[in-house]
Amino acid sequence: MIAEIVGYGMRETFRRPKPLMPWLATIGYLAWGAIFGAISLWLFHGHFIQPQWLRLVNLFLTPVIAGLIMAKIGSWRRNRDQEPIRLDSFSYGFSFAFGMALVRYLWAK
Repeated sequence: MIAEIVGYGMRETFRRPKPLMPWLATIGYLAWGAIFGAISLWLFHGHFIQPQWLRLVNLFLTPVIAGLIMAKIGSWRRNRDQEPIRLDSFSYGFSFAFGMALVRYLWAK
């Protein structure tokens, strides 16, 4: 059942112009972030931040910053009459970055 939800969520990230089910697209972006987090572990095995308490802060702070940056990029694109992609929003940018950060937090050495 979880694989079904994640699979449909990942597919939902490709729907244009808007996802039919935003909550499912959020799960999809979490999954894509987790995949890219796993790829980053293959390239960089260790933690970038050594103290445990800073890694925990990073787990939540970095996705918030990434979401804010993605929202700003979306605003910048709209102001220039460009069509932003769905990832150019706070919620989807946060979801992707959180999925990636969570995988690195849990499995980096």
